[in-house]
Amino acid sequence: GLDFSFSGLKTQVLLAWQRSDGSEATRAAVARDFEEAIVETLAIKCRRAMQATGAKRLVVAGGVGANRRLRAQLAAAGSADGFRTYFPRLEFCTDNGAMIALAGAIRLEAGQHNDAEIRVFPRWDLQALAPV
Repeated sequence: GLDFSFSGLKTQVLLAWQRSDGSEATRAAVARDFEEAIVETLAIKCRRAMQATGAKRLVVAGGVGANRRLRAQLAAAGSADGFRTYFPRLEFCTDNGAMIALAGAIRLEAGQHNDAEIRVFPRWDLQALAPV
């Protein structure tokens, strides 16, 4: 599947840290391992999504796009699997709000709007979105 959550991983990291010796070396090791686990999970999920949809372009936006390891993993995955990865310049890898605003602007330009109704979807299936 493509669903994932890092809440269990965050809990395990916290517990590992609380049981550790608290040294700087341990702090660095825990942080590195946490980053590697997240990057690996995101890369796997992106690869699955690209394979499932047949898409040929992957845009990595928001703050996560600034992560060098993630950029390298996704670029390598794209090369291996035949899709291109696009990353904004680092100064544009900040708040996901900019990404959401752009997606909204594109949909508005395409004539997709409904002024009378606002619905909140805390878990929105991407398959339900109409293509632009």
